[in-house]
Amino acid sequence: MKIIDRLDRKFGRYAIPNLTIYLIAGQSFFYLMYMTGKLDRMATYFSADLFMSGEWWRIFTIPFDPPNSSLIFTLIAWYFFYMLGSTLEEHWGAFRYNVYLLLGCLITFLASFLIPAYPVNNTFLAGSVFLAFATLFPEFQILLFFIIPVRIKWLALLTWLGYAYQLVFGGWPARVMVLAATANYLIFFAHDIYLNLRHGKRQIAKKVRFAPREEVLVHRCTTCGITEKTHPDMDFRYCPKCNGQYGYCRDHIFSHEHKK
Repeated sequence: MKIIDRLDRKFGRYAIPNLTIYLIAGQSFFYLMYMTGKLDRMATYFSADLFMSGEWWRIFTIPFDPPNSSLIFTLIAWYFFYMLGSTLEEHWGAFRYNVYLLLGCLITFLASFLIPAYPVNNTFLAGSVFLAFATLFPEFQILLFFIIPVRIKWLALLTWLGYAYQLVFGGWPARVMVLAATANYLIFFAHDIYLNLRHGKRQIAKKVRFAPREEVLVHRCTTCGITEKTHPDMDFRYCPKCNGQYGYCRDHIFSHEHKK
């Protein structure tokens, strides 16, 4: 996204590094307050009605809303969030990661005015972080329940199916929040999705027209030259900053020199 690159050059020095750690620290504080009964569970929720009634400070507490679950599952959720967030920050840079989360919060705030009485938490905002990670690293493998190895792209697929189910069968609050979460994701990844879809259609058209006898290599890294045939487990992506359709492997998508 060229506009974010320009903003990064101008305002990047104001970005908050290690933002994920600060968010988890804030959530830990509020989780402790809830567990000890010193705060009501709704204290970190946001709703347009409460905001308009003068509780403006809620726009600052929603990023620190902790998971509403037992301690063991909360610790697992924080570990998972730290892994996703720190990896995104490492590959995007602190400024782009900050913008992604800030944009998600802003969209959530605006969307809440469509359902002003409904209390909103940051569950779907965390979901947008998960989808961003799964898009950039689809072959990343985790141990589900610490036992079952599964690639994160399949968990992302289940997440998308869950969102689709809520859009079709859920109530309006759930629909609005799903749209808010996916809007944040699409703003960042719509161009990449478009390029991948367009490239895929071109490859299908070539196969149908020319009917090659040998397998067509769809993806090749411009930097190191590896292909999906020589490295079948490698993830390949197209760089939206390069002038043309240049593909790169996972190891060079963020470190190559852009073609102008």
